Amino acid sequence: MIASVKRACAILNCFTRDEPVLGNAEIAEKLGLSRSTTHHLITTLCNEGVLMRDVDRKYRLGWKLLEWNNSVMFQQDFYNKAMPLVKELTDRFRGTAHIGMFDQGDVVFVLRITSEDADSVPTYLGARKPAYCTSAGKALLAFNDSYLQETIEKGLSQQGPNTITDIRILKKDLESVREQGYSVSNNENDTCTYAIAAPIMSYAGETIASVNLVGPTSYMKSLHRSHIIQSVVKTAKAISRELGYIEVKGADSGNSKRLKYS
Repeated sequence: MIASVKRACAILNCFTRDEPVLGNAEIAEKLGLSRSTTHHLITTLCNEGVLMRDVDRKYRLGWKLLEWNNSVMFQQDFYNKAMPLVKELTDRFRGTAHIGMFDQGDVVFVLRITSEDADSVPTYLGARKPAYCTSAGKALLAFNDSYLQETIEKGLSQQGPNTITDIRILKKDLESVREQGYSVSNNENDTCTYAIAAPIMSYAGETIASVNLVGPTSYMKSLHRSHIIQSVVKTAKAISRELGYIEVKGADSGNSKRLKYS
């Protein structure tokens, strides 16, 4: 399997600006492979849209690569636009801020910024946490039915002192998240912290990520709490606008995939 992946990558590397179109025999000769092996790999790549065959029975790079490139550019654009806004949050409050995205029942932290005087939080860039027991994860689950179903199917196990493991209670908690526009994790996972998160919207109105602020329970639940909530929600809105989301006043609050900002 690994050898096949390496050969597929080698085939793609054969296509250059000077040689954008190649035949099966040309590719086989370049790589020192048999024509039958090369044809089998090329056929698979064509079926996946990575290569395409023209009228002369030769091959060129397919549109799938353009889609992948657009995805990479979107992620870089997302990161560049979100970074200064999230940093403003950590400059204002003592804590660690993350941007999280959903993956197979987990929330993955794709950005992490810590204020200079913040207490240590045991998270890192690329870390995974079960979505149902984190503020960032619950902000995603509340507005994505498919995410919630996938998470429930994996099971709800105890991750911290206050982890919600009852599906009915979790769904009720997510209803509150939809109504108020932010989520809370109160010592619900192994970080032993208090966190507040809000959803980030794409230009199409889909919840694609979330931003949170994490800190010690005593600090996060102090007199600053209401200001932290307002700032986290404001940051999520600002990032959403940078991504092209346009808030529609009076949107249907019953649509679980869209967020009605108050």
